Amino acid sequence: MVSKTDETSPVAADTREGKELENDIGRETYDCAHSSGMPLVNGDGGHDHSEAENHKEREDGETHADDGNEQEVIVIQDTGFTVKIHVPGIEPFDLQVSPQEMVQEIHQVLMDREDTCHRTCFSLQLDGNVLDNFSELKSIEGLQEGSNLKVVEEPYTVREARIHVRHIRDLLKSLDPSDSYNGVDCNSLSFLSMFTEGDLGETGKRKRKGSELEQIDCTPPEHILPGSKERPLLFLQPQTKDAKPLQCLKVLTMSGWNPPPGNRKMHGDLMYLYVVTMEDRHVSITASTRGFYVNQSTAYSFNPKPANPSFLSHSLVELLSQISPIFKKNFATLQKKRVQRHPFERIATPFQVYSWTAPTVEHAMDCVRAEDAYTSRLGYEEHIPGQTRDWNEELQTTRELPRKNLPERLLRERAIFKVHSDFAAAATRGAMAVIDGNVMAINPGEETKMQMFIWNNIFFSLGFDVRDHYKDFGGDNAAYVAPTNDLNGVRAYNAVDVEGLYTLGTVVVDYRGYRVTAQSIIPGILEREQEQSVIYGSIDFGKTVVSHPKYLELLEKTARPLKIQKHNVLNDKNEEVELCSSVECKGIIGNDSRHYILDLLRTFPPDLNFLPVEGEELPEECSKMGFPKEHRHRLSCLRQELIEAFVEHRYLVFMKLAALQLMQQKANKQEKDCATVTENGSSCLTEAVQNNKTVPEDVDPKSKEVILNAYKAVGSVSNTSFDIRFNPDIFSPGVRFHDPNCEDLQKQKQLLKDAAAFLVSCQIPSLIKDCVDHTVLPMDGATLAEAMHQRGINIRYLAKIEELVSKSLARQQLDHIYKLGVTELITRSAKHIFKIYLQGVELSGLSVAISHFLNCFLSSFPNPIAHLPTDELVSKKKRNKRKPRHLGNTDNTAWASTTPQELWKNISNETRSYFSFSIDCESVDQAVEKYGLQKISLLREICVKSGIQILLKEYNFDSRHRPTFTEEDILNIFPVVKHVNPKASDAFHFFQSGQAKVQQGFLKEGCELINEALNLFNNVYGAMHVEICACLRLLARLNYIMGDYNEALSNQQKAVLMSERALGVDHPNTIQEYMHLALYCFANGQLSTALKLLYRSRYLLLLVYGEDHPEMALLDSNIGLVLHGVMEYDLALRFLENALAINGKYHGAKSLKVALSHHLVARVYESKAEFRSALQHEKDGYTIYKNQLGDNHEKTKESSEYLKYLTQQAVALQRTMNEIYKNGSNASILPLKFTAPTMASVLEQLNIINGILFIPLSQKDLENLKAEVQRRQQLQEAVKSVEQEETTDEKVTEPPHGEKSQATVESSTEQASA
Repeated sequence: MVSKTDETSPVAADTREGKELENDIGRETYDCAHSSGMPLVNGDGGHDHSEAENHKEREDGETHADDGNEQEVIVIQDTGFTVKIHVPGIEPFDLQVSPQEMVQEIHQVLMDREDTCHRTCFSLQLDGNVLDNFSELKSIEGLQEGSNLKVVEEPYTVREARIHVRHIRDLLKSLDPSDSYNGVDCNSLSFLSMFTEGDLGETGKRKRKGSELEQIDCTPPEHILPGSKERPLLFLQPQTKDAKPLQCLKVLTMSGWNPPPGNRKMHGDLMYLYVVTMEDRHVSITASTRGFYVNQSTAYSFNPKPANPSFLSHSLVELLSQISPIFKKNFATLQKKRVQRHPFERIATPFQVYSWTAPTVEHAMDCVRAEDAYTSRLGYEEHIPGQTRDWNEELQTTRELPRKNLPERLLRERAIFKVHSDFAAAATRGAMAVIDGNVMAINPGEETKMQMFIWNNIFFSLGFDVRDHYKDFGGDNAAYVAPTNDLNGVRAYNAVDVEGLYTLGTVVVDYRGYRVTAQSIIPGILEREQEQSVIYGSIDFGKTVVSHPKYLELLEKTARPLKIQKHNVLNDKNEEVELCSSVECKGIIGNDSRHYILDLLRTFPPDLNFLPVEGEELPEECSKMGFPKEHRHRLSCLRQELIEAFVEHRYLVFMKLAALQLMQQKANKQEKDCATVTENGSSCLTEAVQNNKTVPEDVDPKSKEVILNAYKAVGSVSNTSFDIRFNPDIFSPGVRFHDPNCEDLQKQKQLLKDAAAFLVSCQIPSLIKDCVDHTVLPMDGATLAEAMHQRGINIRYLAKIEELVSKSLARQQLDHIYKLGVTELITRSAKHIFKIYLQGVELSGLSVAISHFLNCFLSSFPNPIAHLPTDELVSKKKRNKRKPRHLGNTDNTAWASTTPQELWKNISNETRSYFSFSIDCESVDQAVEKYGLQKISLLREICVKSGIQILLKEYNFDSRHRPTFTEEDILNIFPVVKHVNPKASDAFHFFQSGQAKVQQGFLKEGCELINEALNLFNNVYGAMHVEICACLRLLARLNYIMGDYNEALSNQQKAVLMSERALGVDHPNTIQEYMHLALYCFANGQLSTALKLLYRSRYLLLLVYGEDHPEMALLDSNIGLVLHGVMEYDLALRFLENALAINGKYHGAKSLKVALSHHLVARVYESKAEFRSALQHEKDGYTIYKNQLGDNHEKTKESSEYLKYLTQQAVALQRTMNEIYKNGSNASILPLKFTAPTMASVLEQLNIINGILFIPLSQKDLENLKAEVQRRQQLQEAVKSVEQEETTDEKVTEPPHGEKSQATVESSTEQASA
């Protein structure tokens, strides 16, 4: 349930009107936007809190969904209204509600409000009638503006009493971060409020008195200054001053006297609690149907009679407040603090985020956690009837929900998303239970690797090659990658979303060195043998194959979007069988008569660069680079992104070919003097082809022939339309074709070779080009991998990228990419070794084993010794009675003998054999020295990749006298989880069209579309999600460009909080969000906050990568400018000169960025009155402008003006100095002008370096610009309509194009907004 806070109502109403006013003002200043009168909603100052939780109370406008051809306008919203709530014991208050809400949501609001949060068991009544929790407010008769709702206390049941105790425990723990550090219940960390000291925006203003500069301490800590070599870890998770949250009770647990005996049950006793107050009073409490009271039991004697006085209260909080004054005081303070926090710090994230470091957290007694551990966590919950969820049924039913119009689609997507995130959480818990040995296998007699498990209606299997299933594909190595390939297949089929075709819920979990696949269970599959149930596909990789008409019909609908070629293969009787997928994709009809497909590991065609086939030559581009290479397994596939890019590329080639040949034909015809027909003919023809990618009938045969030839040339499957598809079964061992040499198969083979060549000859070079232009700015392994994946390049090509980077002419500009690549190669190889290493370790030795591995990997200490865990418990005599059964078959102490030399030798062998990259380092210090890496970044990468959590403290990596890590430093090992991310398609389309509008310069319309997208995202994902984060960031940027600094600040603050919570506090995305927020803080006059945010950003980038990164130049320019603005000239110079050096390295000494850097440095020197240095820098800048832009460009003129001004100042200064020398103390000195820069001028420079330009345009310019933009738009749409046609013909919804992830979406809009 989405929680709500109490700031909802009264504020929301006032700010709405204010908001519309603002819009009107905004509208006058921006004539280019049409006046739409629709209030821009979401995120007014006071709507801050309510908006996140109460996303139903959204706009009072309509929602337009442009859905291909059907235009639908649905009024989702009626206006909200206010009701009066009467709660026993406090004053009645107003609450604003919306007709869409359920009664239950008012319950949630009351359970979150500071003054009513301790009530859980109550009903709401209107005129004496109890309201049903699940009915919508609009369906309740007589409920209207000003109605009085009464809160009536209800009698408790055991369930209600448990819920109540849980809720009170949550309130007591609400400020305690330990759940976030332990990675429980979707809690995660956020530190923004520590740098902003509370909320930004309206509330942040009261610190500033007037506009005078507050006295602020701007000195950055030592380790943040340019050139500092220190990389302290402690600042990653700064601990608050009151690190120990307020304690209200010493102990609150279930009593040992539970459950109540029969005779007490009949008196209404539900359960007993045991409490120790802060005053050290021990109390036994009875939870009864009427409420809570103190009884006379003690720890050793049972006396359930009420004590005197018994303090009977309906709520536990009221009872405790009466018996403990400290509880009363602290609980009130705690709730005040809780309610002041930003809701985004408290809402749960959709998927668990784990932290790789944590401080020492004291382990406290916690009744709820203890109870959970005993019941649900150990898999007992399966035996409680009515408790377990039928995951498969839930996953499939949500897919079957109707999706004809927007509200239906929203409801459906929201349900799919919710079930998926619940399933991912349950599967993760189950996988950990399986590996920790807490689940009984369903085949306990077999050897450990072959065991399978069922827990909580989820099926678990281990990533080992059992029964030689993958013998021809690479054994265990193939069994290890098959689950992730299968998951990619599931993702692809889910995105195509064909009605009637079902996939399994799939989650892949890596934990303690094992890979576990969790799947939902097809009804009835466990009762039958696999051979009987498979009616489509093959269970033995193509020896026996069957097909089924219904499956062919369903799969045919997916074939076009997934680019799969229908084909025939031979079965064991040499009969041809028609398939529309790869052979090992199996079709099973469940007992629920749904058509399931599973084993989708080869949905995408094989990658021939890593699949040597005898007698097959690869194109020259590949062989030149040393392909094909032998890989560890034969399951390497091309990525879906690559297939999409390849087909798009082919389409462009086809258009060019056709156009070229038609032109030639036209030229030939014109000579024959019958130009008229063909002119029309040919132009119509290309248009017709563009519109539906097929050749129309009524075209003269010559032109038709041209186009058919063009189809043929680009390898289209069909002769009458542009349609490229791949046969996934070509080159699969075990699959046989009727005539291996027929033309079709040769064409299909050629297409695969072309795709492999396209990857190395187009995609990799284009990635490198983007890195040189810095349109792609990875900062760590994850963002580098993401950049590769977006272009369809697999990680196994990383060494190739490194090789090309090192040979590149722009090697220097790619230095950061090279270092990142080496770090990634080393840590991935170390992860491979660590995985095998962990499999040999038993549970009791984990912390010792992990610390030993990290010492060998990162410490300079030459011979770390692993102290085998001395068994603290067992007496020496009774050893070796029975050995515990073990998943790995390795010796349980082999890991202890690993040495650093051996480990690094293995790492360099692994990089050579897996990636074909030689690092040739015998120790970590050599690697650091040779490649300029940072040990702290290596540590972060290996921890994040392997799920290790270490203690937050300063580690000394370079000591040669003692090892870096001890077993006490290893706090936890977490699972690394891969799962499907269901998308909010409508919201995504709004977001994209909003971006397109912004890129065309229609800011206001873009802003409205993106606001709409935000609403829809909130509707599907709830309040917290990575995509909402991108949405808020773009909104904030638009607000800023349109001059609404406050709104920009409020939206960006949400974006930062969301990025910290949903991606991690040190994720590169978070670093950038901090930078944007700092800019908006500065614009709002909050200088000290801006500096703190920039320092945080710089610290994180130093930790994640180091100083030598192109992004650091931007950061340092920002810091230098702000410091210049607060007149800290010497500090400003340190940062700006560092930025100048980095810009020079990464953009080339002649680039405009460097010129701007020179100018910024010159301005600081001018403020210091050091005119000679200032002149020197400005001259350098001027020279660059002159050479790059010419004499007449405004930049060159500006620079030349500034040079003149500096020269005058320098001359004046010199005169004054001469005067003093000549006349001594009685010289008449003219006062010199030393100017501190104005805030406006600093802000102007900040905007320039951050790529935000405000262009002053006259009305006429605007009209011209609009006309030009529209012309271009029409051109684009001509091309787009082609693709539109395709989808409408097929009636298959394609997934949004290559769903770009956040990074690229952002960069394109940033350039656009510039």
